[in-house]
Amino acid sequence: MPEFMPGGEPFAFDGGPVGAVLIHGFTGAPNEMRGLGEYLAARGVTVLGVRLAGHGTNIYDMERTGWRDWYASAKAGLEELRTRCEKVFVMGLSLGGMLTLHLGAHNQVAGLVAMATPLQVDDRRIPLLPVLKHFIRFSKKGPSDFHDPTVEQWHVDYDRQPTRCAISLLSFMRHLDEDLPEVEAPLLLMHSRADTQVPPRNMPYIYERVSSTDKEMVWLENSGHVITEDLDKEEVFRRAWEFVRRLSGSLLETGSGEA
Repeated sequence: MPEFMPGGEPFAFDGGPVGAVLIHGFTGAPNEMRGLGEYLAARGVTVLGVRLAGHGTNIYDMERTGWRDWYASAKAGLEELRTRCEKVFVMGLSLGGMLTLHLGAHNQVAGLVAMATPLQVDDRRIPLLPVLKHFIRFSKKGPSDFHDPTVEQWHVDYDRQPTRCAISLLSFMRHLDEDLPEVEAPLLLMHSRADTQVPPRNMPYIYERVSSTDKEMVWLENSGHVITEDLDKEEVFRRAWEFVRRLSGSLLETGSGEA
C-alpha cells in the first residue's frame, strides 16, 4: 500500500443503484472531491472518489506517471461502480474534468459533470517545456485563487509539478480536443468566472465542441479554480445532485434526501 498524504487516500460511500465516480485534479488529491461525495452519499448515491496514479502520496510518484496512467485510474473507478450500480455518473474537477469527458467519449455513462476543465491554457512557458524538462525537473505552481481564505489551510495537493507531467497534460489536452465530438452523454459544465488557473473561456468552448444534446453551462461568481471547496461549493453540490436526480428516474426514490 502506498503511503498517503493526509487526505490523499481514495474514498467510497455505499448507497443505492445510482453511482458517481468523482475525479480530482492535477497535483491534487481525492480530498478536494470528498465534500461533493458526502453530499451525494447523503442522498442515496453510491460514491467512489478515485485517486489518480501518482497523486496523494509524493511528487516523485507523480513524476513517473502520464495522462494514460491517470486515465487508467479513472477508468478502473468507472468499471468498479458499473459492477455495483445500474447507472453511473462521472464527475471531475480540472484534470478530473478532462478525464470525465474522455470517459464519456469512449464509454456508456448516465451523465457527465465537468468542472473548471482545461482545454486551452495561457502560459508563456508552454512552448519551452520540451527544452525546460532537461533543466527543470519540478516547477512551482502559481498562487492559489481561493476566495475562501480558510480553504488553503486544509486543501491537499503538491506544491510543485513535475515538468514531464505538465508536458503529458498538454498532450492530453490536444488528444481530448479531438475526442470532444464523441461526447454524447448528458453534460453539466461548471466554471467560475474568477478562475485564474483555467481560463473561463474553456467552458463555452467545450459546450460547443461536444455532441451532447442535453447540456448545460453553470457560471459561478464567488470562487477560484477549485469550485468544489470554495465559496460556491454548496451551489456546485446542489447542481450536481439535481443533475443526477433528473437523469436517474425511478432508481432514486422520490423525496429521498434533500432537494
